[in-house]
This record gives sequence, C-alpha cells and structure tokens, in this order.
Amino acid sequence: MNKKIKCLIIVLLPFIVLAQTNQDKQLLTPELLWKLGRVSGLGISKDGQYVLYSVNTPNVEANRSSSATYRIPVNGGEPEVITNVDSLLPNKNISPDGRYIIYNKEVQVKKIKGNDLYPDLPQSNAYVFDNLNNRHWDTWEDGKFDHVFLAPVGKTSEEKDLMPGEPFDAPQKPFGGDEDYIWNPDSRHVVYVTKKKYGKDYAISTNTDLYEYDIATGKTKNLTVGRPGYDINPSYSKNGVLAWLSMKREGYESDKQDLLATTPAGIINLTGHRDDIHVEGFRWAEDGRSLFFYAPINGTLQLFKVDYTGLTKKLPTIQQLTKGDFDITGIVGQKGNTLVVSKTDMNHAAELYTVDVNSGSMKQLTHVNDNMNASLAQCKTERKFVTTTDGKQMLVWMVYPPGFDPAKKYPTLLYCQGGPQSALTQFYSFRWNFQLMASQGYIVVAPNRRGMPGHGTKWNEEISKDHGGQAMKDYLSAIDAAAKEKYVDKDRLGCIGASYGGYSVYMLAGIHNNRFKSFIAHDGIFDMRSMYGTTEELWFVNWDWGGPYWDKKNAAAQKSYSLFNPINYVDKWNTPIMIVQGGKDYRVPIEQGLQAFQAAQLRGIKSKLLYLPDENHWVLNSQNALVWQREFFKWLTETLPSKDKKGF
Repeated sequence: MNKKIKCLIIVLLPFIVLAQTNQDKQLLTPELLWKLGRVSGLGISKDGQYVLYSVNTPNVEANRSSSATYRIPVNGGEPEVITNVDSLLPNKNISPDGRYIIYNKEVQVKKIKGNDLYPDLPQSNAYVFDNLNNRHWDTWEDGKFDHVFLAPVGKTSEEKDLMPGEPFDAPQKPFGGDEDYIWNPDSRHVVYVTKKKYGKDYAISTNTDLYEYDIATGKTKNLTVGRPGYDINPSYSKNGVLAWLSMKREGYESDKQDLLATTPAGIINLTGHRDDIHVEGFRWAEDGRSLFFYAPINGTLQLFKVDYTGLTKKLPTIQQLTKGDFDITGIVGQKGNTLVVSKTDMNHAAELYTVDVNSGSMKQLTHVNDNMNASLAQCKTERKFVTTTDGKQMLVWMVYPPGFDPAKKYPTLLYCQGGPQSALTQFYSFRWNFQLMASQGYIVVAPNRRGMPGHGTKWNEEISKDHGGQAMKDYLSAIDAAAKEKYVDKDRLGCIGASYGGYSVYMLAGIHNNRFKSFIAHDGIFDMRSMYGTTEELWFVNWDWGGPYWDKKNAAAQKSYSLFNPINYVDKWNTPIMIVQGGKDYRVPIEQGLQAFQAAQLRGIKSKLLYLPDENHWVLNSQNALVWQREFFKWLTETLPSKDKKGF
C-alpha cells in the first residue's frame, strides 16, 4: 500500500470510528444541556462506607433548580436518596471534643445606607460612601460584614463574635464559604481566613492571612505574618499539621499558588520547587504524611501526591497520579487506598470517580448523566501544537463536530479564554460548552495562549502588563494554523470569548486584518480607562496593566492604556459583532458593553446587544442562559451562513 495512503488512513481512523459511534445519536442542544444533572461531592460518611453527593437539576420551565442528595458505596453500587445528610457526614464546624460549634453570620459594623444613618427616613434607599470598596462582584457594600462566631453546642445564646467591631469579612467575599474557618484538632484554637484591610486598602490588596483564635484567652494571632499575598484554604492533618494555599506577591491575584505546611523548623513550601505546578485544591491524606492536590498541567487538570516529611532540608517528592485528556476538578475524600474525585472532559459533565492511589487507575462511581450521554453524539478533541511568532510551541485544543468529515469544509470558531491567567483544560461549561458549539457544526480552536498556568511560570506571567501583545499574536497564530487545514472554511471564521476573552474579541476586532467574519464578546473590557474608574478589585488592574491611567511616568501603564486599549482601534472595526453585558457585573461594569455596542452602531457595523440586567459576570438564571445560547447560535448562523442549503 502507498505510504501516503497508509498515513492518511492512520490520521483519519479516529474520526471514522467516532463517526460510526455517533450514528443515530442526537446532537447536543441548549435545551438538552440544561437537562443534565450537576454532580457535587459532599464527602465520605462517618462510617467510611459511603460517598455522599448532591445532584442539582435545572428546571427551565420553573426557572429554578431542584436538588437531591444521595449516598453510594465507596466501592460502587446503587445510589440511595437520603434526607439526613447532616447526620451522616462529620460536622467540621463542631470542635473535635464536641463542646463548641463555629459558624458565620452578618454583623452590622458601619452605617452606610440612608435608613441606617437617618432612622426617621426608613424608606430611604440611599448609600453614603466615604471610602472605596463600595461594591464587590455583584453587591453594593451595605455596612454588614460576615464574621465567625463561636458558641457552646446547643447554646447559641452564649455566642461570641471572633472579630467584634471589625469591618472585615470571614468568609472572604465574594466566593468564600465555611471552608474559610476550621478547628485545630486540639479543640482549643480556631483558624479563619480574612483580609484585615478596609476601603481603598482592601480594593488594592490581595493580602489575606490566616488568623488563629485562642478560645481560652480570647486572643487572635496572625499565622502568616510576612506573607503579603493570598493565604487561603487552611486544613489540618490528623496530626495537627496546618497546610494551606499561598501566593508570594502582594496585589498579584494570579501569582504561582503553592501548597505550604508547618514544620517544627518553620514553614515548608511543598510545591515551590516545581515551576510547572499551580495548585488549585488539595486534601490531606488519611495518614497525615502526604497530601493530594490537583493542578493544571499541559492543558488538563491532574491529580498529584506530595510527601510531607516535616523537614525543610529535603525537597518533597511529587508524584502525578493521573494522566489523560480529562480534568480532575475536586477531591471528595479518601478511604484506604481509594480516593474519590470529581472528573470532567469536554464531552462529559462532572461525575465522581474513584482513584487507586497506588496505581492511579480510575473507576466511575456515579452515573447521573450516563443515559443522556449515551444518547448524545460525541465530539473528538485533539491536541495540536502551533509555533508562535516568538518561536514557542503552543498547545491548541481542536474540537470537531460529531460525524466530522475531513473532506468537507466547516465554519470555525476561535475561542478566547477568560482570566486572563486561568487554565484552558478539559473543562465542561454550561455556557461556553465546546461540545454544544461543535454539535451545531462548528470546529472550535481553543489555544493555550500566553498567560495560562500548566505550562510553566514564565509562560503564565508573560501576559502581565502585555494584555494586548503576545497573547493576541498567539491567538492569530492559532487561527492561521487552523485555517491551513482543508476542512476549515477560511471564509467562515468567528471569534468568541468572555471576560479577558471578551477583551480579546474587542482587540482582535481592530487588528485581525479581515480574518474573521463574526465576533461575540461577553462582559469584555472595551475601554481600559473607564474600566479602571469603575471596576472593584483594583489590585488586578494595578498589577496587570501597571497602574492608573493618570500616571504619565509609568511606561507600562501608558502602554496598556494606549497600545493595548481596544477603544483605540474602533476606527478599524469592519466586522459584525454581538455584545453581551450583565447589568450586575461590577468586575467589568456595564459601561464597557454599552460603549462597544454604541460604537459599532454609530459606525454602521452590523451589531447586536444582549443585555442581562440581573446577571453578574456570569449567567446563572436558567432561562437567561437559554436566551444567551439561542442568541449566540442565531448570531453565528446569520454571520457565518452556510453556502450549502444542505447544511454543514
């Protein structure tokens, strides 16, 4: 047989097999996507026999979700619905000796609202601010702060506020939960996470610390003095050793995140010697002599194990336990040599799996979405490596439509990831869902461009103060490489993204040199000046852009606000663009989307604005999410029309 023909058969064989497998199966639609159950691991039961998990199922018609809780044997079996979950799981908030309980609740610390300042005006809805941090994520500051409370079990009337009068939050806003406060196994100390800064100082700082409260004396001690970055996720081993996640630098929210632990000789950095590891989450092993963690590596999230020796002179041994084109997205618990984790890939929403900690072998434990998955046509995902303009090798995920035929031409979408420093892995999103996009007939090109963890610290950090530089070149290198493939229709290229991905869309709209025929930007930064004036977490723009726009002596900042500011390229816009903006997005506030839409309209460019008044930086309402997806694909159909009436 001719060598070229043989090579072609080898290349096409996976597509042929997948096409045969997908015969007679339905394509994923937005409506089907919103019927999938969302699985969350809760933990392992007190007796060690069961894994407990919840399943949240959207009800689009009712515009809400329903939730049920289950237990399943650790080694697999039939799940059982339970209603007494609290009695089956250990309660982390009760002290090990059973005497006390910790919890959090809001406390009024400052008077900010009009009806608090002036009790004779109870109908006032005014806010009066004399400092920054007047809003965060999707909520205006109202003078109330979450505090940690301690009380004897069954005697909340004797509760004690561990942070009396302090205008600080524990748990941390906007996403912290009760993982932000824990018991020391000695039952005499509580450790909690907070950032003890207020107003402007809060808005420009990432310096969260771990604080230890002594029950007997009522005194509080900062355990992470001298560590100016994030210190979060405290956890004790059964032997009383404290571990947590830490970043070194003040103001840099995407600094390398390492796993730290205490030793008799001081603090040891368990992952600092591995340049390619940025820890997302961890859990102590049962024996207290090692820890499991998951981290991005080469375009996936994988499970690792690190030894805890208690010695600072010896570098800890790190072992990667899992490998493959999938993501480990959480660690639920351990029973002997079995670890329970959450796992996704681009074709499958999260399910729980067991991992043999000795061999790394995995076995599916929950089967919530098996029937739906069996009925759906699957998409092939493939790794490609593209040479960038500076001679580096960049991983690009390619996602192909079900029944992909390389003899046909397909419209193709360049996906721009948000973050900007977030990993682009085998994630499964209920909005930016690659399987859904590919199932509508689009090839998806998803580059691991500059500014993503999992490819070394240097690669991740090269985007800071260079938002519109090399990363934009990386995007164009990726789509140019894809466009060379015969099955990519170069006349039907689109570009999509949210957050930093939305910023990327706005930037590329001005510099793409007619590559694309359609753009979709969701909650993207359009004008960096007005963004600096209205966003809430100022530490991000200070670090990533170099500082405020009025600092004329700061070369990095001036470059950001001029060369990397999308608004400065609007005169070159010539391509249809759809803009999505959340009304309660205080991270990338409303003026960003409105300015972009107004500019496109006034320039006579085909454009559409999808405004979601009650959504934040995300889309959480199920009916709004369906509107989002229907408008998304309607726009692509209009702007990347099929030349063949028979479809793709």
